[in-house]
Amino acid sequence: MQASTPSDTASQALIALGANLPSGAREPAETLLESISLISKGLGDRVAASRLYRTPAFPPGAGPDYLNAAAGFRWSGGPEALLTLLNQVERALGRTRGARWEARIIDLDLIAHGPDVRPDARTQRHWAGLPLSLASVETPDTLILPHPRLTERSFVLVPLADIAPDWCHPLTGLSVSEMLMARPEAERAEITPVAWPGAAAPSPLSISPSGDT
Repeated sequence: MQASTPSDTASQALIALGANLPSGAREPAETLLESISLISKGLGDRVAASRLYRTPAFPPGAGPDYLNAAAGFRWSGGPEALLTLLNQVERALGRTRGARWEARIIDLDLIAHGPDVRPDARTQRHWAGLPLSLASVETPDTLILPHPRLTERSFVLVPLADIAPDWCHPLTGLSVSEMLMARPEAERAEITPVAWPGAAAPSPLSISPSGDT
């Protein structure tokens, strides 16, 4: 796996994690924990992770409830190289790609890379405003940053608020906390914290390249 050596010029990278299918004998929570460990090993540095949350499948009725989390770390390479690392981790854990928004063993989404807007503001806004009926079947052929559906997904914003509540969207200026508070209260209430495997209670994690917490 490609690694990035943290430096003073590294950018804050934010990742959304999700899973709602087992991988062999491994339950989704174990797969998510392993994915964070593999990312940390690829980085050669610690990864901060949110609490683990149970959330209804999106779109509604698309499968079993998801387990979701967020992770943050410093990355000194470009976002394309980071996306390659995330895809390698997904494949190592058994991810295959079929229909968009299908149930899955593991899903690692690059949400943000510092203040980067990729490929440009106009394209980012186009995909952010795309109706769900089109977003469910159309996939951009280039990396879009920040993630275009970030502002409308409580299942991403709730975990992100654990680790990066003050990160601001480079186009809107809104922080993660502000974006989350703009979501419907009933939607936020559906997202409930659960304990990570081996943990006594729901809490954030910090995982080192050795796998130690």
